[in-house]
Amino acid sequence: MLNVYPLFYSIGGLTIRLDLLRQNLALSLAAALIGVAAPIGLAFALLRGAFGSSALEAFIVGVALCSTSLGTTLVVLSTATTAGGVDFAQTRVGTVLVSAAVIDDVVGLVLVSVIHRLSGITDGNGGLGWVIGRPVLASGLMGLLTPLTAKFVLGPLFRRFAQARLARMGHVGNALLMALVLGAFLAISGYAGASVLFGSFLAGTFLSSLPGDGTLQQGTPNFLETMERYVGGAQRLVLQPLFFASIGFAIPFLDMWTGEIIWKGLVFSLLMALGKVLVGIVVPISDLLSRLSGGQKGESKMTSSWAPATLLGMAMVARGEIGLLIIQIGLNETPYLSREAFMIAIWAIVLNTILGPVSVGILLKRAGQTIGDDPQWGAQATDSSTDAESVMGSRGAAGPDKTSGA
Repeated sequence: MLNVYPLFYSIGGLTIRLDLLRQNLALSLAAALIGVAAPIGLAFALLRGAFGSSALEAFIVGVALCSTSLGTTLVVLSTATTAGGVDFAQTRVGTVLVSAAVIDDVVGLVLVSVIHRLSGITDGNGGLGWVIGRPVLASGLMGLLTPLTAKFVLGPLFRRFAQARLARMGHVGNALLMALVLGAFLAISGYAGASVLFGSFLAGTFLSSLPGDGTLQQGTPNFLETMERYVGGAQRLVLQPLFFASIGFAIPFLDMWTGEIIWKGLVFSLLMALGKVLVGIVVPISDLLSRLSGGQKGESKMTSSWAPATLLGMAMVARGEIGLLIIQIGLNETPYLSREAFMIAIWAIVLNTILGPVSVGILLKRAGQTIGDDPQWGAQATDSSTDAESVMGSRGAAGPDKTSGA
């Protein structure tokens, strides 16, 4: 568990392109909503309707499968960029993909805090509404107040009084500020009832927004470079292996190979893949709405939507260690998840994490150039108003490959 804080702190917060997220926010929210609701709904339909699981058990499994492996997605896209010459990070479909994956993981982190508190529910408690409502309310308020505080209060104060001093201190000053901010967000999220993982994510976004327009003095290290300098090696060589080993120790490997678990796991895996592939439906819907409003770019036709729609859907299929983390929390910290449901979920997480990248790789080899050249979903002209804001994200673009997996 120790590894998760710096992992999300570096990937989820420090490298997110807030400018691109804002440009495609509505479409990304729609894609993320489908990516969360469909797996949870299908988990309820199969586990509760066909396998006889309880509602809370189906909910825990569905939450574990609603996350998306952002690190895997970024690695696949960066590999395709190198091989094909198309920078998919600068395409519209790539922007929606990364933004939706980030939102899905944020929602998963919020729901983790709900699962944490499920252990406090007892028969006749009557407090179910507050048990679920408190972490959701706390997470929502933190997510709303953090960017507002950074933009209008602490950001201007930082740039006026502290930025020049920290620049003279170099990595040491950055490290001190990062430790202070991370500790503060972990304390606030813990006492408020939100997920401490979500708190670490917000700490990273808060830090990345402090410089405002992203302008840094020549030779001044940014926060991501400081994170890599002091934590990157230990994270890759010690913390990350320990984290995955701790999850692996909890997997009953031999028990997973019984006939009943295998066929249930395969069926559930296919449903969970379908739940994420459905995200791609936002592409033809967006094209249809654009055509109806007369805003379709160039001569792109509805029939050309299949490639970007398939890319968006299949790239969302991969789950990562967040899914494994959530399902392990459900098993170890609540009394509601059975070993059978746990093993079925493990099958789905592992198979989907393999299926997604393989499918995306095949698609990009066949239709990558077509997607990149598409006037509606391919590479988009750079908005000069966001160039300065993109500096922080572009300087940290290599971060996810070094700490991939979130």
